[in-house]
Amino acid sequence: MTAVFIVSAPSGSGKSTLVEKVRPLIPELDFSVSYTTRKPRGPEKDRREYCFVPVSEFEIMIRRDEFLEYAIVVGNYYGTAKRTLEEAVRAGHDLLLDIDVNGAEQVKRKIPDAVRIFILPPSRQELEKRLRLRSQNSEEEIQKRLTTATREIEKYSEYDYILVNDRLEESVAALEAILHAERLRRSGSKPCSEQEAAFLAHADARRLENVRERVQPILASFGC
Repeated sequence: MTAVFIVSAPSGSGKSTLVEKVRPLIPELDFSVSYTTRKPRGPEKDRREYCFVPVSEFEIMIRRDEFLEYAIVVGNYYGTAKRTLEEAVRAGHDLLLDIDVNGAEQVKRKIPDAVRIFILPPSRQELEKRLRLRSQNSEEEIQKRLTTATREIEKYSEYDYILVNDRLEESVAALEAILHAERLRRSGSKPCSEQEAAFLAHADARRLENVRERVQPILASFGC
């Protein structure tokens, strides 16, 4: 049975980098390239980072009920095409979705057993620093993204796992462990190697109930 993994995070938290680095580590894991109406940034390419489409085409897809989920984020449409899940099911693969909190809520309603993973920045100050270093947004856009980030972070408790992305290598290892651990749990098998046992322990340390104290200073920095 296809497992659906949802990864969400405020813009600038490093979510896309984490997903890009973990994908080659997990066999038989499909990745959904989201559709968006925003313009490409820097070296982004169509159908690699996103499927870039005009608003008119996106709205036609909405009318045709072609999206598993979609939302408007900072003035642009983003959405996941249903066909990505259909293709994963046919191939017998799992599916990884890189989507925002609104999209995650929609998918969770349709797929209750989807596993949700939230990526937190170390602090609001660090998130603002990362957004400015990208040099891809105006001051107005940066402030909008910080405001949106606060609203998104307030929903962290709706997720199954929380990762604080302060050290990239550690965060990649944690995300890899979560994906492997959830596959193992769904199979109903007991860990049969030290590595599988390590994956389970590493993943459990990031479960929501085990990180609440760790994330309190981060939430406070956003005024949550």
